Amino acid sequence: MNRRLAAPLVCGLLLGLAGCAGSPPRSAPAPGADNAKAATGARKVSPYAPAKEDPSKRGNYTAGGLYAPGVADSAPDAEIDVSLIPEPEVVAEPRSRYGNRSTYSVLGKKYHVLDDAEGYVEEGLASYYGTKFHGRKTSNMEVYDMYAFTAAHKTLPLPSYARVTNLDNGKTVVVRVNDRGPFHKGRIIDLSYAAAIKLGITHAGTGRVEVRALLPGESDAGYAGTRGDDTPAAQPAAAPVAAASGMDKLVAALPVSAAGALQLPPGVRIATGKPAAVVRNPAPPTASAPVPAIGDVTLQVASFTARDNADRALATLRQAGIDGAQLLDATSNGQQVWRLRVGPLDAGTASTLTHRIAGLGFGVPQRVRE
Repeated sequence: MNRRLAAPLVCGLLLGLAGCAGSPPRSAPAPGADNAKAATGARKVSPYAPAKEDPSKRGNYTAGGLYAPGVADSAPDAEIDVSLIPEPEVVAEPRSRYGNRSTYSVLGKKYHVLDDAEGYVEEGLASYYGTKFHGRKTSNMEVYDMYAFTAAHKTLPLPSYARVTNLDNGKTVVVRVNDRGPFHKGRIIDLSYAAAIKLGITHAGTGRVEVRALLPGESDAGYAGTRGDDTPAAQPAAAPVAAASGMDKLVAALPVSAAGALQLPPGVRIATGKPAAVVRNPAPPTASAPVPAIGDVTLQVASFTARDNADRALATLRQAGIDGAQLLDATSNGQQVWRLRVGPLDAGTASTLTHRIAGLGFGVPQRVRE
């Protein structure tokens, strides 16, 4: 395991940016500590006690710099069972009083905080931070807890929520963003130790990920990965049926061409029915040759509870020349759903089609390796 986590956070006094935290390892929970509430359908509660502020970790930084740059970070010695830790519920929260200045500077570089998180999607390198910051206050003045699913991000509002997907193994985790960082070139998010364990990046120290911001009700919308506990994508946890129902209502209300394809108003995406906020370099939806079915990457475009709506979305992709599109039926919470997917594809083709599908109004599809 890489014990040096090169992801220190900024604690600029003038910016209200507080580093994060570090403390002794905690032991594994007692047998059965995943709580009896789970058996009755109540929300699971973590067996790991919430972190408390460690006064010894206050200060030791300069404005616009890093917290204790001469102190190495590390992972705890004790193993933890992340399957017992619940992912955060994606709920509406007011912006934190601290850590949300419209612009701030760290190590001489200026950053601009987004007005809102809607539509934010980015791929890049994730790192994680651990014992050095455990018990230290975060940028929005909460306490960093390496045993909770949280993260640090340079520009997302605090707090906000995101689904982080490991692009190399398909594992995913929902995190609550409550800190600033990482301020190392090429890295887009700093994960808590627990989140890094769930994504399987602790051994290497970093990993290639997609970060997709979530709004209330979107915690499983478009979900297409493998959960950190290796639950297969065909059996997602809770909310996809509700998300699919919203998709169905939107698709059912859209006009349809003579060929059965959807006709979207300009600038509207199927994923939310709202103007597209962040679509990175979308390619025009021109026709092309059939997609070669090679490789091990599959793109999940959307999920539906009504077959007619799924068929119309499928026709839209095929009319655009994406002949590798297909519908797969599954059951979620006792209800049948249809998942619109494209693949399997090689990595290069998947990257190209991601932009083309986004340009068609579906939003950025999720990747899943099968």
